[in-house]
Amino acid sequence: MNELYEKFFRVAAKKTADKLGIVYTPIEIVDFIIHSVEAVLRKEFSRSLADSGVHILDPFTGTGTFITQLLRSGIIPRERLSDKFRHELHANEIVLLAYYIACVNIEQVFTEVAGTPDYIAFPGACLTDTFQTTENGDSFIGKIFPENSAAVSAQKKLPLRVILGNPPYSVGQKSANDDAQNEHYAHLEQRIAETYAAETDTKLVMSLYDSYIKAFRWATDRIDGNVGGIVAYVTNGAWLDSASGSGFRKCLAKEFSAVYVFNLRGNQRTSGELSRREGGKIFGSGSRTPIAITILVKRGGNGGNAGAPAEIFYRDIGDYLSRAQKLEIVKNAHSVAFRDGGKWTKIVPDAHGDWLNKRDDAFAAFPPLEPETKFDAGAKSVFTACSNGVKTSRDAWAWNFSRERLAANMRRTIDFYNSELKRGVPVEEVSTDTTKISWGGDLKGEFSRGTKTSFSKGAMREALYRPFCRQNLYFADVWIQRVYRIPALFPTPRHKNLVICVQDGGNKEFSPLIVDCVPDLHFNGDSQCFPLYFYEEFAADDLFGGSASGEKPDEFGYVRRDGVSDFILAEARKRYADGKISKEDIFYYVYGILHSADYRTRFAANLKKELPRLPLVPAKSDFLAFRDAGTRLAELHLNYETAPLPRGILATVEEKYVAGTPSLRVEKMAFDKGLKERDRPQFIWVNGAIRVGPIPETAWEYVVNGKSAIAWIMERYAVTTDASSGIVNDPNLWAREHGDDAYIVNLLRRVIDLSVKSVEIIKVLPRLSEI
Repeated sequence: MNELYEKFFRVAAKKTADKLGIVYTPIEIVDFIIHSVEAVLRKEFSRSLADSGVHILDPFTGTGTFITQLLRSGIIPRERLSDKFRHELHANEIVLLAYYIACVNIEQVFTEVAGTPDYIAFPGACLTDTFQTTENGDSFIGKIFPENSAAVSAQKKLPLRVILGNPPYSVGQKSANDDAQNEHYAHLEQRIAETYAAETDTKLVMSLYDSYIKAFRWATDRIDGNVGGIVAYVTNGAWLDSASGSGFRKCLAKEFSAVYVFNLRGNQRTSGELSRREGGKIFGSGSRTPIAITILVKRGGNGGNAGAPAEIFYRDIGDYLSRAQKLEIVKNAHSVAFRDGGKWTKIVPDAHGDWLNKRDDAFAAFPPLEPETKFDAGAKSVFTACSNGVKTSRDAWAWNFSRERLAANMRRTIDFYNSELKRGVPVEEVSTDTTKISWGGDLKGEFSRGTKTSFSKGAMREALYRPFCRQNLYFADVWIQRVYRIPALFPTPRHKNLVICVQDGGNKEFSPLIVDCVPDLHFNGDSQCFPLYFYEEFAADDLFGGSASGEKPDEFGYVRRDGVSDFILAEARKRYADGKISKEDIFYYVYGILHSADYRTRFAANLKKELPRLPLVPAKSDFLAFRDAGTRLAELHLNYETAPLPRGILATVEEKYVAGTPSLRVEKMAFDKGLKERDRPQFIWVNGAIRVGPIPETAWEYVVNGKSAIAWIMERYAVTTDASSGIVNDPNLWAREHGDDAYIVNLLRRVIDLSVKSVEIIKVLPRLSEI
């Protein structure tokens, strides 16, 4: 039945599975949680799961595995099974098929274990949305099934002692075309806002409304505060070390008396060596996120631990383990009952709410790159302005290597949008055919408002999609979900600017990259962009179009402002006793020091959880060295398409093709058979006829956002077909439209050379031992 359930939702009902975050929980995990709850109940409350009055709820039961394994565990003596089954075991499920399977599973296992002559229906099952049970108003299920509604009402009055299970992990639909948006729960989301979000010291709190975080909030509030109880879940483990998870971690420490976390890792949203170290995915293809088992203990009296912070116990599964090896370790561990002493450590959170990879407090003394408000000439920060990269929510449509195809794609989808508008149908009835449109972002909102749109050739501009990957972008407000403040950085394609893009936290190793045109949001992680300049529309002070300050607009009606602050300029001139230091010097100094291995190593934990802060180094000679290095790195990274071709890195033709004219077309680059990036291959096959190399080993050391620059070229310069829209993105068309059929081959050669030179510059940067 479990296999049927999993296959059905993976294949036949994938949309429902994505919406509800359905994955099948390995038995080893289920058994570990059950035995851990039993051990902690005995330790903290001198009670057992078998005891009368201990009500147990699996609020997201799926196929009922947690309840069936509890019945099989031997924890409940045979003489207690019937009473427990009839009165104190409870399970909620919202999906009808899963609900029926769970009931049959639980009833069948009870019949086997209890040895009853008659088949007994499980009275503790409720067909309900667990989150809805604490909201105001009736659920739609309650209106359809009144008997079930009565059971839900009865469950709501119970003094729950244990809540355990595998909550849904979905943060929301991937596309508006999916029509799979998560439900909203006003009361529950308000509780998150006033607890987890309020305690978080970052603006990026969207992940706190993920379903699995909602499950923690719901269970924390639902456990009987007078007698206390236990919450035990297996969930996404990203909260353990994320910036947005700081408030969640703080609240766990406040609201519970003891916390046990078994980190099973498996984060496959990383890459390279870090990905291999994270090991196998516990849920197989069902999840790419890290996974953790969390046991939370709330002592009675509503006070957690009488005002004291929770005792936090932590275990890490280890490096380089396969899924099977991890499950074997979990199975042998049996529970959190310290029988494998030494592998559990006690954690004391720091002031930031960090449990792992704690930040260096010296970081807080440095000036931040980011101003408190996005445009602040008086900011006590390095920059006066910043912005995220653009987010289209329809990349397949709005980005393309071919300018001609981009125009055709956008004309086609705009025509379809207007035809739907002309039909006069309500937004709920618009076509969601993904081969014709992507409704991402606020496009449905624009449709509801009757917004008309037409194709504009002027909206197409060259932009940077990923590192060293320039494409054409359709830059029009209606068709881009978020432009953020990019129009102030690049108001027109004719406005020149330089912008340093850094990751806004995340799992990847920190890396900066400079651009001279519009970047995508994910150009370099979740890109936060710091400009040399920004532009404001000119505002006249008098009737004759003049300005009291004497300012004059450029030919497009804009006035240029400095992106580097007066504050940091004054600080630098004072420190180095040099009035000639310019804002441009400081801009390149920033780019240089952000590449420092000392800086990135010492403050690695800080950079994963907050935007950079930068010191002004004590010695002027070091300041100038970082400035000069930043200037040279910027020249390399900006001119990667036009740099002289390296003499030692060649494009050679396989012997059998020498007599003819080998094609320069690229489908997908590859290494020699059997080699992977970690082997640091010397050659890359651009196609079946041409290979590029030899590649110096140091070239692989230049990494941007978790991948070598070379790997970015190999990944991005491949012909791809978007699964939803069917749109083909062919980098060969960029080469053709720019009149350079050898563009991709030579780009690879140039980026290999760029990588070697970048590593050489970075290795001789001044040491930062005195900061």
